Amino acid sequence: MSLELTINNDIKEAMKAKDKIRLEALRGIKKEILEAKSAKGAASEISDTDVVKIIQKMVKQRKDAAALFSGQDRADLADKELEEIKAIEGYLPAQMSREELVGAVKVIIEKVGATSMKEMGKVMGMASKELAGKADGKDISVVVKELLG
Repeated sequence: MSLELTINNDIKEAMKAKDKIRLEALRGIKKEILEAKSAKGAASEISDTDVVKIIQKMVKQRKDAAALFSGQDRADLADKELEEIKAIEGYLPAQMSREELVGAVKVIIEKVGATSMKEMGKVMGMASKELAGKADGKDISVVVKELLG
């Protein structure tokens, strides 16, 4: 079953369970998927990889919003964003641990043949493609800097 169908089924389950926060978060995902499908030049079907990218973007947006609300002493709004993150993150693939990420980046550095920070762009390009969905871009960047620096 595709990720999109899973989300649609989970929307129905959230409605039955009267779980407002989960329902709102899932409807947000569905809205983003529909917008991606109806975008100019987009295919009528959307791949699970694209759905994962959409969900990652939504999680990042909610984390940023929660941080902003916390900074403004709006704990009620920050808590709502954090609860939505919990509901959404269940649809993302498991994230790599720090040790796994370091190992993967070392392999990529060897493939590219990078030896200095001047070649960080080459490493980041390959790492971003290979580790998409498995690790956050900021985490990848930090590890690449540590290993090349």
